[in-house]
Amino acid sequence: MLRRWLRRLLKGFAVLALVVLVAAGGLVAWAWAPDQPAEALMARWGAPPSRIEPILGLPLHLRDEGPRDDPTPIVLLHGTGDSLHTWQGWTEALVPTRRVIRYDLPGFGLTGPDPDHDYSMKRQVDVLLAVLDRLGVERAIVGGNSYGGGIAWQAALAHPERVVGLVLVDASGAPAPDTAASAATAPRSVPIGFRLARMSWAAPVLERVLPRSVIESSLRNVYGDPSKVTPELVDRYFDLATREGNRAALMSRFGGRREPASTQPVSAITQPTLILWGARDRLIPLAAGERFHAALPGSELVVFDDLGHVPQEEDPARTVAALQAFLARR
Repeated sequence: MLRRWLRRLLKGFAVLALVVLVAAGGLVAWAWAPDQPAEALMARWGAPPSRIEPILGLPLHLRDEGPRDDPTPIVLLHGTGDSLHTWQGWTEALVPTRRVIRYDLPGFGLTGPDPDHDYSMKRQVDVLLAVLDRLGVERAIVGGNSYGGGIAWQAALAHPERVVGLVLVDASGAPAPDTAASAATAPRSVPIGFRLARMSWAAPVLERVLPRSVIESSLRNVYGDPSKVTPELVDRYFDLATREGNRAALMSRFGGRREPASTQPVSAITQPTLILWGARDRLIPLAAGERFHAALPGSELVVFDDLGHVPQEEDPARTVAALQAFLARR
């Protein structure tokens, strides 16, 4: 009797193990997303006016559009997990009268990973200056969203002779608040994609598995109106996230070097500065934008009550209008 019971128990465990194994295999198959070569993505995401330029050992994906006689071109830098495409609406509005330069930061988009695995602010600012040199630009207005905004203001401090104006769009690196105000500037919600990227121990799996639902959830998290997240938008972010080496680069960036481009505080910035912020930003709340504004006398702060962390992408027409008004005044 006991032996029969044990045989049944073992058979039950075997069946359960098989079910779990099949389910796990199905889950992996459903989420399987190996790296894609950049060449395979170029036709869709790197068509003209895109081009690849050799910059500090990187095959940098960039677009340079608009009149070449513009004395102060506008350079636009995207945020973490994004690409130069986030500025498409702004570019279309600006290029009739302004030269606009945008590129995929190292570790993102079609540019891909940095060969030195250096994602410090100093390296990012060095890349920016190398782009300006390559394109023959002496002075520029530099704008950036999120991480790109952090690069922009660090560049303004490190190279004030090259950066003559700033546009900070839900930018990272706001002056540190005192203890009483720290809760107001802390993230209220972090996209699941960012949380996963910090799990370096899971890199062997995460570099090969990526459910589209993770991309969609992360996008909905940073939009003020999640209903604006379309399948086409998810396609773009998914494709470029799986560009060969980008997932490993993102993990490297979260756990890598923190060398700044400048040790000066934000308050040392003297360039004319426009600060744009989505009031529904849960990753870098509006309080951070208000701290930038307080630290920069003469800066302008424009708040969009219904937009989130990427307002330039969520509502390009309304946000670029604020930039155009700023440029007209300056």
